[in-house]
Amino acid sequence: MTADPRIEQVTAFGFSERQARFLVTVLLHAGVCLGRQYCTSSGIARGQVMHDFFKVLIDREFATAYPRAHGHTHVYHLHAKPLYAAIGEPNSRFRRPTPLARAVERVMVLDAVLAESEMQWLATEREKVSHFARQTRLQPHEFPHLTFGMPPSTTVRYFPDKLPIGVDAGSWRHVFVYLVTRRLPVDFRSFLHRHAELLRALPEWTIRLLLPRHLAGVIGRYQAAVRDELASPLRSDTFDELRWFFEQRRHAGDRPALVADARFQRAQEAFATPRFRVLYRHWLEHGEPALQATLSPALSDALERGSGGLEWRVLEHDYQHLAALVGTA
Repeated sequence: MTADPRIEQVTAFGFSERQARFLVTVLLHAGVCLGRQYCTSSGIARGQVMHDFFKVLIDREFATAYPRAHGHTHVYHLHAKPLYAAIGEPNSRFRRPTPLARAVERVMVLDAVLAESEMQWLATEREKVSHFARQTRLQPHEFPHLTFGMPPSTTVRYFPDKLPIGVDAGSWRHVFVYLVTRRLPVDFRSFLHRHAELLRALPEWTIRLLLPRHLAGVIGRYQAAVRDELASPLRSDTFDELRWFFEQRRHAGDRPALVADARFQRAQEAFATPRFRVLYRHWLEHGEPALQATLSPALSDALERGSGGLEWRVLEHDYQHLAALVGTA
């Protein structure tokens, strides 16, 4: 379902096209919003028109307001199944109640999407799988995914980070958004691992970090993570030793004497950095392909010639007054 039919479906509930366009964006990307976001998106001043709009949403039980996060600021949660069904996402997880801190993080992502309305934004799992199946030759198991459960009862979630991916209509460059919520980039390294195969298949890509003001100082750590994970392919001798170490480490619990082995101790010290700790977990889940990918110079080459890149944007608004636990959800 394309954007315009979604907007048309929502106008059927009695909303104007301007209101429906905003609602569709919220439903797809966040499930929550602020009054000022509606005003900015619609080009209106904060006032009675805004209050009337959200009063209608609440009175018709399309939305609820979180208890006041700060002063007169409300965070609104759109949860009504008929609205989500109208855009083809009746079972969206955005319908579920979520802690205020997580809701505020979604508000940050929504701000980034609204700031570039000319960009084509891929929001849902279905949209992303369909788009990249057309744009690449990758098989579904090569897309970013997480597997839940144990065989034979497993569930695979594609693009599990639920973050928007932008497509620049002029250049077809893909922009992968990542919201920074922690001072250390442990989760970001896992994000890079999940997306590495897809990035290798694209002609042009950018990873865009969104930083709340209070985390602007951590950008150096995230730059270092990109250098580790994408710009530093392993040499073959390092690769062989790492594979040996991972295999030994997996069985170390059953072989206590191994811990005292000199080679194991040297490898344990050499591979004690965050890069290899995250890679070990990725290898346990995905096996040999996770290791083989570390040999490829494709992403390093893309960064060097500029067809791949890292950029960051410090978010314009302050959010800490909305929820003191932002970044810890």
